[in-house]
Amino acid sequence: MRKLTVLLFSFFALLFASTLLGQSNSGVNNAELNGNYAFTFNGFSGNLATSSIFGAVGRFTADGTGNLTNGELDTNAVGGRAAAQSFIGTYSIGADNRGVMNLNLSGSSARLAFAMMANGNAQFIEFDASGGSGTIGSGTMEKADTTAYSTARITGDYAFGAAGLDNGNNRAAIEGRFTSNGTGTLTSAAGDVNAYGTAYSMNFTAANYAVSDTATGRGTMQLAFTFGGTPDTLNFVFYVVNSGKLFAMESDTVSNTTPLLNGVVVQQQTPAGGFSNASLNGDMVIYLTGLSTCTNVTGVPKTGAGLLTANGSGAFSLTYDENYCRAPNGFTDAAGTYTVAGNGRTSITLGGFSLVAYLVNSNQIFLFVSDPNVLFGFGEPQASGSFSNSALQGTYAGYATNPAAFGVTVFSGEFSADGATPTGNMTGTEDIGAATGPVSGQAFKATYSVSPSPTNGRGTMTVSSGTGGNVVVYMISASKFVALSLNDPNPAILDFELSSTPASVSLSSISLNPTSVTGGNSSTGTVTLSGPAPTGGAQVTLSSSNTTAARVPSSVTVAAGATSASFTVSTSAVAASTTVSISASYAGATRSASLTVTPAPPPPPTLSSLTLNPSSVVGGLEDSTGTVTLTGPAPSGGAQVFLSSSNGAASVPSSVIVPAGASNATFTVRTSAVFMSTSATISASYNGTTRTATLGVLF
Repeated sequence: MRKLTVLLFSFFALLFASTLLGQSNSGVNNAELNGNYAFTFNGFSGNLATSSIFGAVGRFTADGTGNLTNGELDTNAVGGRAAAQSFIGTYSIGADNRGVMNLNLSGSSARLAFAMMANGNAQFIEFDASGGSGTIGSGTMEKADTTAYSTARITGDYAFGAAGLDNGNNRAAIEGRFTSNGTGTLTSAAGDVNAYGTAYSMNFTAANYAVSDTATGRGTMQLAFTFGGTPDTLNFVFYVVNSGKLFAMESDTVSNTTPLLNGVVVQQQTPAGGFSNASLNGDMVIYLTGLSTCTNVTGVPKTGAGLLTANGSGAFSLTYDENYCRAPNGFTDAAGTYTVAGNGRTSITLGGFSLVAYLVNSNQIFLFVSDPNVLFGFGEPQASGSFSNSALQGTYAGYATNPAAFGVTVFSGEFSADGATPTGNMTGTEDIGAATGPVSGQAFKATYSVSPSPTNGRGTMTVSSGTGGNVVVYMISASKFVALSLNDPNPAILDFELSSTPASVSLSSISLNPTSVTGGNSSTGTVTLSGPAPTGGAQVTLSSSNTTAARVPSSVTVAAGATSASFTVSTSAVAASTTVSISASYAGATRSASLTVTPAPPPPPTLSSLTLNPSSVVGGLEDSTGTVTLTGPAPSGGAQVFLSSSNGAASVPSSVIVPAGASNATFTVRTSAVFMSTSATISASYNGTTRTATLGVLF
């Protein structure tokens, strides 16, 4: 255990000055980090000659004044893992939204550098490398919903994706989906694995989970399956972000047959009737990371990003840029095809390449390429509208995501873009982790150009100071873009997200109209800001507490200058009245509204029978009483049953009313004198059904 603890501390020790350079007015923005958080981390430890993978997941509580409590951390690495390690700590956030975090783990300290985002989440790096050896890595901290810290709250459809390396630095990735019943059992599981360059379907034999600690949101998950005829079991530890998101890391011992996989489980927004080719329809930005062998050099990071445009019918085009074998490569408007299964699994063909994806929502996917590079990543729907320099404007938090090798230069920082035309300018300050040692408070300066044509939202950036070099940019929305360096010898996907919004603009409310619908019908949701949305619009994140009953898009954008935007809430049939919480989040604020989904009303009753008593009478001297009976209670307003007679010797009223809630009603059949015995057919009709009875009229 002592060896594992020392290993853990060394992984998280940041060897830089006690105060990050360039962080002025330290502590003035401590309130930005406030509440409960879950985090995930991917990194490497070693040196330029020999290194191995390291991962971590955990949680903490920030008090908004600079103190961390209730910290818990799980790590895994080649040589051992440490479970549920407690910690406390302190943090300080400067005027530029860059922060420093000190963790106290069993008497030893560790340090992180992080950058705050507008939604209250943070991007962070860890680096203890010096002189060509140590640890590098990066991750995210996200606000956690403690009410979701239970097995019962993990319910509905989920998609998952994870990637990592084994003890020989061979890369693997998995992705798939399952349905959780809220009691610990995962059903309808499906998945695919790229095992060191060979793709297989995962045929599940069992799957289960449990939130084992309701105080910290820590849980475990086990997936048992076969691939290529070989049985396997993967064990994961996870920390709850909310009922729709889990940070998950494999907890098995890392070996030459078992990689350390680190990833995420997210709510799958399955439409009524399941997914189809129409679920991919429009523009989606994809970004992927992998490892390549280049001229007999193994373990060279490979990154790619592009804009995929699907037609909803099984065809798409892709414009794509990549850093492959330390050289730029790419193509424009390459044609491909795809097929979406009802569970969201998507087979993609592009030229000679095969890809597998699992849909999270419309135009939102986990994705890997079935090739030896084991490219794995994500696809996000591109917001509507044309993207130019003016869309890339404001203050962004940026960092290098998911490093694929020890040689990747990781960074986090805060950056300001002016949106100028024809050439935009971005400046900022970043904290850099590299094998040669950390650099704190590095000045960043770059120029950029983003165009709506020929590829909407694709841009280029030239970095004159800081990390990056020659960069390609793809805009997901005005509040998020991804980038990759074309000349970095060890590239990573770079993620930039809005780190601040005008103080006067926040999320005021979310409303639903109507607030109650019959399952299968829809409601219209409206999000309202406190003021006009900033340049580029405001992307409001949406979620549903019960995606089986009600589903929403992943986000809705309030157009620049507008104060509100609407979206559709789709529902499915339910057996009992179900209340669903629809939530919207923007700039660190969350608002919710309740939607009641009711069962469809039972079908109206039909006519069960018509009887006459007596069934024969003396014409003109006796009458008969008719009784109509329904198959169930009459609806509100009653049931009007229409009557008729085939013979004038017996007359009936035109109709009789069965009162609301009753199931029968009577009427009188009046007769006339006849010169010879005869009969009359009395008919009753209601809701498409007719019943008859015969009355004998005697002489």
